[in-house]
Amino acid sequence: MIIPPPYWVIYSALVELAGAKPVLVETTLENGFCLQPEQFAAAITPKTRLLMLNNPCNPTGAAYPVETLEALAAVAVEKGIPVLSDEIYEKLIYEGSEFRSFAALSPEARDLTIIVSGVSKAYAMTGWRIGWTLAPADVTKAMDKLQSQETSNPCSVSQHAAIEALNGPQECVGEMLAEFRTRREFVLSRLKQIPGLRFAEPGGAFYAFFNVSDYFGKPLGESGAVVDNSSDFCTALLEGGHVALVTGDAFGAPGYVRLSFATSMDVLETGLDRLAGFLNP
Repeated sequence: MIIPPPYWVIYSALVELAGAKPVLVETTLENGFCLQPEQFAAAITPKTRLLMLNNPCNPTGAAYPVETLEALAAVAVEKGIPVLSDEIYEKLIYEGSEFRSFAALSPEARDLTIIVSGVSKAYAMTGWRIGWTLAPADVTKAMDKLQSQETSNPCSVSQHAAIEALNGPQECVGEMLAEFRTRREFVLSRLKQIPGLRFAEPGGAFYAFFNVSDYFGKPLGESGAVVDNSSDFCTALLEGGHVALVTGDAFGAPGYVRLSFATSMDVLETGLDRLAGFLNP
């Protein structure tokens, strides 16, 4: 299974649980953390069974350019490689970026695509545990057989709530996106003011994913803690600055940390003030 890091933390574990091997194809800040078609083609071997793609991405917020998706789809079609397209953040897209479902890129791509999505992000229904897949009939049938023996957690309350969310007024989605846009601009402007932090501006989702490796080996905060990796950085920041970030190590991206701006402006302002003070005491 080909996976482009940074990726959602359980991707590689799910692959291993299925008895397969995760093949990590690195992306870079310079290309916006987007897998390039030539990288995809070069990673394919006779053992390749699937590309796992998250667009927009957690943790980076990367929103794939349509032309990049089209080129990836062309490789998938040429090589006959199915694509699992995780599109849970599809409605959270900012100006300058455009969302296109992988299945909509071409009729041939549609026949190779397994879409994963749900109501958690666009309708703020995390915890309701309602999601879905759209896939070729034979794949859906196989998933149904497995799912029916493993879990039955979508309760009737969650299902009716999901129906109302999908069929009801959609203004709330635009209102939420507008608020996220304001928070995104604030967070990015503050991060740009802190020396040594590097990031690609997120085109979607609600995360800032930035490199903190310039601060490795230097005294941090009032305690003068010295760290040499992202996990220790997050621990030191939590203990010394009382700010919680998620280590990039968990996403397959050493040197990076993830900040979520799915919280209030007051919390973001306080947290960024503390981050800046921790980095430059």
